[in-house]
Amino acid sequence: MNPIVLLSFIVGLIILIIVHEFGHFLACRLFKVEVEEFGIGFPPRIVKLFERKGTAFTLNWIPLGGFVRPKGENDPSIPGGLAAANPWIRLGVMAAGPMMNLLVAVILAIFFFYQNGSPVLDKVIITLVEPNSPAAEAGLKPNDLFITAAGQTVDSTDKLSSIIEQNKGQLTEIVVQRGDQTITVSLVPRTDPPPNQGAMGIVMSNPTSPISLGQAVNKGVTLCYDNVRALLLLPVQLIQGQAQPKNVEVVGYVGMYNLYQQIGPPFFIFISLSLGLINLFPIPALDGGRILLTLPEILIRKRVPPQYETLIHLAGLAFLVLLMIYINGREIIGLIWPH
Repeated sequence: MNPIVLLSFIVGLIILIIVHEFGHFLACRLFKVEVEEFGIGFPPRIVKLFERKGTAFTLNWIPLGGFVRPKGENDPSIPGGLAAANPWIRLGVMAAGPMMNLLVAVILAIFFFYQNGSPVLDKVIITLVEPNSPAAEAGLKPNDLFITAAGQTVDSTDKLSSIIEQNKGQLTEIVVQRGDQTITVSLVPRTDPPPNQGAMGIVMSNPTSPISLGQAVNKGVTLCYDNVRALLLLPVQLIQGQAQPKNVEVVGYVGMYNLYQQIGPPFFIFISLSLGLINLFPIPALDGGRILLTLPEILIRKRVPPQYETLIHLAGLAFLVLLMIYINGREIIGLIWPH
Protein backbone atom coordinates (compact mmCIF):
# COMPACT_ATOMS: atom_id res chain seq x y z
CA MET A 1 0.00 0.00 0.00
CA ASN A 2 1.52 3.28 -1.16
CA PRO A 3 1.37 5.75 1.77
CA ILE A 4 1.33 8.79 -0.56
CA VAL A 5 -1.60 7.39 -2.55
CA LEU A 6 -3.40 6.50 0.69
CA LEU A 7 -2.83 10.00 2.09
CA SER A 8 -4.12 11.66 -1.10
CA PHE A 9 -7.19 9.40 -0.98
CA ILE A 10 -7.97 10.34 2.64
CA VAL A 11 -7.35 14.07 2.10
CA GLY A 12 -9.50 14.05 -1.05
CA LEU A 13 -12.44 12.44 0.77
CA ILE A 14 -12.13 14.87 3.68
CA ILE A 15 -12.13 17.85 1.30
CA LEU A 16 -15.28 16.61 -0.48
CA ILE A 17 -17.11 16.20 2.84
CA ILE A 18 -15.99 19.67 3.97
CA VAL A 19 -17.18 21.05 0.61
CA HIS A 20 -20.59 19.51 1.34
CA GLU A 21 -20.73 21.18 4.76
CA PHE A 22 -19.50 24.47 3.29
CA GLY A 23 -22.55 24.41 1.02
CA HIS A 24 -24.81 24.25 4.08
CA PHE A 25 -22.75 27.01 5.72
CA LEU A 26 -23.03 29.38 2.72
CA ALA A 27 -26.79 28.80 2.54
CA CYS A 28 -27.13 29.60 6.25
CA ARG A 29 -25.21 32.82 5.71
CA LEU A 30 -27.31 33.69 2.63
CA PHE A 31 -30.62 33.10 4.43
CA LYS A 32 -29.55 34.78 7.70
CA VAL A 33 -29.60 31.56 9.73
CA GLU A 34 -27.10 31.78 12.58
CA VAL A 35 -24.35 29.13 12.64
CA GLU A 36 -22.82 28.25 15.99
CA GLU A 37 -19.92 26.11 14.74
CA PHE A 38 -18.16 25.03 11.55
CA GLY A 39 -16.00 22.05 12.44
CA ILE A 40 -13.17 20.44 10.50
CA GLY A 41 -13.21 16.82 11.62
CA PHE A 42 -15.59 15.51 14.28
CA PRO A 43 -15.49 16.09 18.07
CA PRO A 44 -13.86 15.97 20.51
CA ARG A 45 -12.43 19.38 19.74
CA ILE A 46 -8.69 20.01 19.48
CA VAL A 47 -8.79 23.79 19.26
CA LYS A 48 -10.98 26.71 18.27
CA LEU A 49 -9.17 28.25 15.29
CA PHE A 50 -11.04 31.57 15.29
CA GLU A 51 -14.53 33.07 15.53
CA ARG A 52 -16.27 35.17 12.90
CA LYS A 53 -19.80 36.59 12.88
CA GLY A 54 -20.79 34.41 15.80
CA THR A 55 -19.48 31.18 14.26
CA ALA A 56 -16.69 29.24 15.94
CA PHE A 57 -14.37 27.58 13.40
CA THR A 58 -12.86 24.52 15.07
CA LEU A 59 -10.40 21.71 14.47
CA ASN A 60 -11.48 18.32 15.85
CA TRP A 61 -9.86 14.97 16.54
CA ILE A 62 -11.75 12.56 14.25
CA PRO A 63 -10.52 13.33 10.69
CA LEU A 64 -13.55 12.11 8.72
CA GLY A 65 -14.74 15.35 7.17
CA GLY A 66 -16.55 18.15 8.96
CA PHE A 67 -19.88 19.50 10.20
CA VAL A 68 -21.99 22.64 10.44
CA ARG A 69 -24.09 23.25 13.55
CA PRO A 70 -26.79 25.86 12.87
CA LYS A 71 -28.41 27.55 15.84
CA GLY A 72 -31.62 25.80 16.89
CA GLU A 73 -31.23 23.04 14.31
CA ASN A 74 -34.00 20.90 15.82
CA ASP A 75 -35.79 23.39 18.07
CA PRO A 76 -38.27 25.78 16.39
CA SER A 77 -38.66 27.75 19.62
CA ILE A 78 -35.17 29.28 19.22
CA PRO A 79 -35.36 32.56 17.25
CA GLY A 80 -32.79 32.96 14.48
CA GLY A 81 -32.28 29.20 14.32
CA LEU A 82 -32.73 26.78 11.45
CA ALA A 83 -35.81 24.98 12.79
CA ALA A 84 -37.57 28.33 13.34
CA ALA A 85 -36.94 29.47 9.76
CA ASN A 86 -39.39 29.51 6.87
CA PRO A 87 -39.74 25.99 5.35
CA TRP A 88 -38.38 27.23 2.02
CA ILE A 89 -35.28 28.50 3.80
CA ARG A 90 -34.83 25.18 5.59
CA LEU A 91 -35.21 23.35 2.28
CA GLY A 92 -32.61 25.63 0.69
CA VAL A 93 -30.13 25.10 3.51
CA MET A 94 -30.55 21.32 3.38
CA ALA A 95 -30.27 21.13 -0.41
CA ALA A 96 -27.18 23.36 -0.53
CA GLY A 97 -24.73 20.69 0.69
CA PRO A 98 -25.60 18.08 -1.97
CA MET A 99 -25.82 20.76 -4.66
CA MET A 100 -22.33 21.95 -3.74
CA ASN A 101 -21.01 18.40 -4.24
CA LEU A 102 -22.72 18.18 -7.64
CA LEU A 103 -21.31 21.58 -8.64
CA VAL A 104 -17.78 20.61 -7.55
CA ALA A 105 -18.06 17.36 -9.53
CA VAL A 106 -18.91 19.32 -12.68
CA ILE A 107 -16.00 21.74 -12.09
CA LEU A 108 -13.58 18.83 -11.50
CA ALA A 109 -14.79 17.09 -14.66
CA ILE A 110 -14.35 20.24 -16.76
CA PHE A 111 -10.87 20.80 -15.31
CA PHE A 112 -9.92 17.16 -15.90
CA PHE A 113 -10.97 17.22 -19.56
CA TYR A 114 -9.30 20.58 -20.17
CA GLN A 115 -6.03 19.45 -18.58
CA ASN A 116 -5.94 15.93 -20.02
CA GLY A 117 -7.85 16.24 -23.27
CA SER A 118 -10.58 14.09 -24.72
CA PRO A 119 -10.20 10.29 -24.87
CA VAL A 120 -9.49 8.79 -28.28
CA LEU A 121 -11.92 5.88 -28.00
CA ASP A 122 -10.58 3.80 -30.91
CA LYS A 123 -7.11 3.50 -29.34
CA VAL A 124 -6.06 1.65 -26.17
CA ILE A 125 -2.97 2.20 -24.03
CA ILE A 126 -1.56 0.64 -20.87
CA THR A 127 -1.64 2.89 -17.81
CA LEU A 128 -0.42 0.36 -15.22
CA VAL A 129 1.37 -3.00 -15.28
CA GLU A 130 1.02 -5.15 -12.16
CA PRO A 131 4.29 -6.70 -10.87
CA ASN A 132 4.78 -10.42 -11.60
CA SER A 133 1.80 -10.42 -14.00
CA PRO A 134 1.81 -11.97 -17.50
CA ALA A 135 2.10 -8.46 -18.96
CA ALA A 136 5.11 -7.63 -16.75
CA GLU A 137 6.85 -10.91 -17.58
CA ALA A 138 6.27 -10.28 -21.29
CA GLY A 139 7.87 -6.83 -21.02
CA LEU A 140 4.81 -4.64 -21.58
CA LYS A 141 5.07 -1.13 -20.11
CA PRO A 142 2.84 1.84 -19.27
CA ASN A 143 2.00 4.02 -22.32
CA ASP A 144 2.33 1.06 -24.73
CA LEU A 145 -0.32 1.47 -27.44
CA PHE A 146 -2.11 -1.72 -28.49
CA ILE A 147 -2.17 -2.50 -32.21
CA THR A 148 -3.34 -6.13 -32.30
CA ALA A 149 -4.08 -8.95 -29.87
CA ALA A 150 -4.37 -12.57 -31.02
CA GLY A 151 -4.21 -11.30 -34.61
CA GLN A 152 -7.23 -8.97 -34.17
CA THR A 153 -7.10 -5.19 -34.41
CA VAL A 154 -7.59 -3.48 -31.05
CA ASP A 155 -9.93 -0.51 -31.58
CA SER A 156 -11.59 -0.21 -28.15
CA THR A 157 -11.14 -1.27 -24.54
CA ASP A 158 -14.19 -3.54 -24.87
CA LYS A 159 -12.66 -5.21 -27.90
CA LEU A 160 -9.38 -5.89 -26.09
CA SER A 161 -11.22 -7.23 -23.03
CA SER A 162 -13.23 -9.56 -25.26
CA ILE A 163 -10.12 -10.85 -27.05
CA ILE A 164 -8.31 -11.55 -23.78
CA GLU A 165 -11.39 -13.24 -22.31
CA GLN A 166 -11.52 -15.58 -25.33
CA ASN A 167 -7.83 -16.43 -24.99
CA LYS A 168 -7.48 -17.10 -21.26
CA GLY A 169 -4.96 -19.86 -20.62
CA GLN A 170 -3.68 -19.74 -24.20
CA LEU A 171 -0.45 -18.30 -25.58
CA THR A 172 -1.50 -14.97 -27.08
CA GLU A 173 0.48 -12.66 -29.34
CA ILE A 174 0.29 -8.95 -28.49
CA VAL A 175 1.56 -6.19 -30.79
CA VAL A 176 2.07 -2.72 -29.29
CA GLN A 177 3.59 0.57 -30.35
CA ARG A 178 6.17 2.06 -27.99
CA GLY A 179 7.34 5.42 -29.24
CA ASP A 180 8.60 4.81 -32.78
CA GLN A 181 8.96 1.06 -32.23
CA THR A 182 6.55 -1.77 -32.96
CA ILE A 183 7.01 -4.54 -30.39
CA THR A 184 5.60 -8.06 -30.48
CA VAL A 185 5.33 -10.13 -27.29
CA SER A 186 3.58 -13.33 -26.24
CA LEU A 187 1.84 -14.01 -22.95
CA VAL A 188 -0.75 -16.32 -21.39
CA PRO A 189 -3.75 -14.47 -19.91
CA ARG A 190 -4.56 -15.89 -16.46
CA THR A 191 -7.74 -17.86 -15.97
CA ASP A 192 -7.77 -17.07 -12.24
CA PRO A 193 -6.06 -13.71 -11.65
CA PRO A 194 -5.47 -12.27 -8.15
CA PRO A 195 -8.20 -10.05 -6.64
CA ASN A 196 -8.56 -6.64 -8.32
CA GLN A 197 -6.38 -7.68 -11.26
CA GLY A 198 -7.25 -8.68 -14.80
CA ALA A 199 -6.11 -11.66 -16.83
CA MET A 200 -3.08 -9.82 -18.26
CA GLY A 201 -2.36 -7.78 -15.15
CA ILE A 202 -2.77 -4.33 -16.68
CA VAL A 203 -4.95 -1.26 -16.32
CA MET A 204 -5.93 -0.01 -19.75
CA SER A 205 -7.31 3.31 -20.91
CA ASN A 206 -7.63 5.52 -23.97
CA PRO A 207 -5.03 8.08 -25.02
CA THR A 208 -6.21 11.67 -25.15
CA SER A 209 -6.09 14.61 -27.55
CA PRO A 210 -6.13 18.33 -26.52
CA ILE A 211 -9.49 20.15 -26.51
CA SER A 212 -10.73 23.73 -26.03
CA LEU A 213 -12.30 25.06 -22.84
CA GLY A 214 -15.72 25.04 -24.48
CA GLN A 215 -15.33 21.40 -25.45
CA ALA A 216 -14.14 20.60 -21.92
CA VAL A 217 -17.27 22.25 -20.46
CA ASN A 218 -19.48 20.22 -22.79
CA LYS A 219 -17.71 16.94 -21.99
CA GLY A 220 -17.55 17.62 -18.25
CA VAL A 221 -21.26 18.41 -17.98
CA THR A 222 -22.13 15.43 -20.20
CA LEU A 223 -19.99 13.06 -18.10
CA CYS A 224 -21.69 14.17 -14.87
CA TYR A 225 -25.17 14.00 -16.41
CA ASP A 226 -24.57 10.50 -17.75
CA ASN A 227 -23.30 9.24 -14.38
CA VAL A 228 -26.17 10.78 -12.40
CA ARG A 229 -28.63 9.30 -14.89
CA ALA A 230 -26.97 5.87 -14.60
CA LEU A 231 -27.16 5.98 -10.79
CA LEU A 232 -30.83 6.95 -10.86
CA LEU A 233 -31.72 4.27 -13.41
CA LEU A 234 -29.82 1.49 -11.62
CA PRO A 235 -32.68 0.47 -9.26
CA VAL A 236 -35.06 0.30 -12.24
CA GLN A 237 -32.58 -1.80 -14.21
CA LEU A 238 -32.18 -4.17 -11.26
CA ILE A 239 -35.96 -4.60 -10.98
CA GLN A 240 -36.32 -5.17 -14.72
CA GLY A 241 -33.38 -7.60 -14.83
CA GLN A 242 -31.31 -5.36 -17.12
CA ALA A 243 -28.57 -5.29 -14.44
CA GLN A 244 -27.55 -8.25 -12.31
CA PRO A 245 -27.27 -7.81 -8.51
CA LYS A 246 -23.99 -9.78 -8.52
CA ASN A 247 -22.47 -7.05 -10.73
CA VAL A 248 -23.62 -4.24 -8.40
CA GLU A 249 -21.66 -3.89 -5.18
CA VAL A 250 -21.87 -1.31 -2.41
CA VAL A 251 -18.32 -0.58 -1.29
CA GLY A 252 -16.81 0.94 1.83
CA TYR A 253 -13.53 2.75 2.32
CA VAL A 254 -11.40 -0.23 1.22
CA GLY A 255 -13.42 -0.65 -1.97
CA MET A 256 -13.24 3.08 -2.67
CA TYR A 257 -9.48 3.05 -2.14
CA ASN A 258 -9.12 0.17 -4.62
CA LEU A 259 -11.14 2.16 -7.17
CA TYR A 260 -8.98 5.22 -6.53
CA GLN A 261 -5.85 3.17 -7.20
CA GLN A 262 -7.32 2.02 -10.51
CA ILE A 263 -8.69 5.27 -11.94
CA GLY A 264 -6.71 7.97 -10.10
CA PRO A 265 -7.89 11.60 -9.66
CA PRO A 266 -11.11 11.21 -11.77
CA PHE A 267 -12.31 9.03 -8.87
CA PHE A 268 -13.14 12.20 -6.95
CA ILE A 269 -15.50 13.34 -9.74
CA PHE A 270 -17.62 10.23 -9.30
CA ILE A 271 -17.42 10.29 -5.49
CA SER A 272 -18.51 13.94 -5.39
CA LEU A 273 -21.43 13.08 -7.69
CA SER A 274 -22.36 10.14 -5.47
CA LEU A 275 -22.15 12.23 -2.29
CA GLY A 276 -24.40 14.88 -3.79
CA LEU A 277 -26.94 12.49 -5.26
CA ILE A 278 -27.17 9.98 -2.40
CA ASN A 279 -27.60 12.78 0.14
CA LEU A 280 -30.67 13.89 -1.82
CA PHE A 281 -32.28 10.45 -1.48
CA PRO A 282 -35.33 10.58 0.85
CA ILE A 283 -33.63 8.62 3.62
CA PRO A 284 -34.01 9.77 7.25
CA ALA A 285 -30.88 11.49 8.65
CA LEU A 286 -29.72 12.42 5.13
CA ASP A 287 -30.46 15.83 3.61
CA GLY A 288 -33.05 14.24 1.33
CA GLY A 289 -34.89 12.80 4.33
CA ARG A 290 -34.95 16.21 5.98
CA ILE A 291 -36.22 17.78 2.76
CA LEU A 292 -38.97 15.16 2.54
CA LEU A 293 -40.18 15.96 6.06
CA THR A 294 -40.23 19.66 5.18
CA LEU A 295 -42.54 19.20 2.18
CA PRO A 296 -45.80 18.73 4.17
CA GLU A 297 -45.32 22.20 5.64
CA ILE A 298 -44.92 23.63 2.14
CA LEU A 299 -47.70 21.61 0.46
CA ILE A 300 -50.42 21.40 3.12
CA ARG A 301 -49.27 24.00 5.67
CA LYS A 302 -48.87 21.33 8.33
CA ARG A 303 -45.54 20.70 9.98
CA VAL A 304 -44.29 17.31 11.15
CA PRO A 305 -43.92 17.69 14.94
CA PRO A 306 -40.23 18.34 15.73
CA GLN A 307 -40.07 15.55 18.31
CA TYR A 308 -41.27 13.00 15.73
CA GLU A 309 -38.89 14.38 13.13
CA THR A 310 -35.97 14.01 15.57
CA LEU A 311 -36.91 10.38 16.32
CA ILE A 312 -37.20 9.57 12.61
CA HIS A 313 -33.75 11.01 11.90
CA LEU A 314 -32.21 9.24 14.90
CA ALA A 315 -33.58 5.93 13.62
CA GLY A 316 -32.25 6.69 10.15
CA LEU A 317 -28.85 7.63 11.56
CA ALA A 318 -28.67 4.41 13.57
CA PHE A 319 -29.48 2.40 10.43
CA LEU A 320 -26.85 4.20 8.37
CA VAL A 321 -24.18 3.77 11.06
CA LEU A 322 -24.90 0.05 11.30
CA LEU A 323 -24.83 -0.25 7.51
CA MET A 324 -21.45 1.50 7.36
CA ILE A 325 -20.08 -0.74 10.10
CA TYR A 326 -21.29 -3.83 8.23
CA ILE A 327 -19.91 -2.77 4.82
CA ASN A 328 -16.53 -1.59 6.12
CA GLY A 329 -16.23 -4.47 8.58
CA ARG A 330 -16.83 -6.98 5.80
CA GLU A 331 -14.10 -5.35 3.69
CA ILE A 332 -11.60 -5.24 6.56
CA ILE A 333 -12.25 -8.90 7.40
CA GLY A 334 -11.73 -9.68 3.71
CA LEU A 335 -8.32 -7.99 3.86
CA ILE A 336 -7.28 -9.93 6.97
CA TRP A 337 -8.72 -13.29 5.90
CA PRO A 338 -8.96 -13.35 2.09
CA HIS A 339 -11.27 -15.92 0.55
